[in-house]
Amino acid sequence: STCACVEYYGKALESLIKQVKIMCIHGKMKHKRNKIFTEFRKLPGGILVCTDVMARGIDIPEVHWVLQYDPPSSASAFVHRCGRTARIGNVGSALVFLLPMEESYINFLSINQKCPMQEMKPQTNVLDLLPKLKSMALADRAVFEKGMKAFVSFVQAYAKHECNLIFRIKDLDFASLARGFALLKMPKMPELRGKCFPDFTPVTVNTDSISYKDKNREKQRQKKLEEQR
Repeated sequence: STCACVEYYGKALESLIKQVKIMCIHGKMKHKRNKIFTEFRKLPGGILVCTDVMARGIDIPEVHWVLQYDPPSSASAFVHRCGRTARIGNVGSALVFLLPMEESYINFLSINQKCPMQEMKPQTNVLDLLPKLKSMALADRAVFEKGMKAFVSFVQAYAKHECNLIFRIKDLDFASLARGFALLKMPKMPELRGKCFPDFTPVTVNTDSISYKDKNREKQRQKKLEEQR
């Protein structure tokens, strides 16, 4: 749903999925977008993590799966996203992830877009990759900051959803959401003010001590901290 989520989960997938080309594209990559798109089209296989910037007006041959990890902001965007697969006589599949409280969106889509859907049973024996993602955040401040930014941007996008009768921010389980983003601590933001999260356990590490892997960025950070002191 957001550029920050694309950057964070793109970075995560690069580390978690080996021997598969992972590429990212979003609206803020103005000059790089065409280059990434052209490169991805030429690949024999790979994963493209993207925002709705790729939902319409583009053609990538033989896309096998379109995974809509976040619910699209509009019903028409849902159909446009699905339309990136099964093009020109080809076969493909599209999957949207929904929380139990969001299931009435299925009826909304069938009425609004005349789009029939089938439930896909949850996969069994799924690997828990969140500890690895947490370790990445502890080892590199860039990953830690990307995760925090992605979480904040997701909550803000959710609050602005077109179907706010179905996607109600007051019903979101922020603790579970933060665990899903593999956050080390809850961020400070207006939507969380005054709330307690007994189901979320922050790390015991002082997150200010997490350094950047990039030595130049870390040097600049230390200089700034020194000035503040």
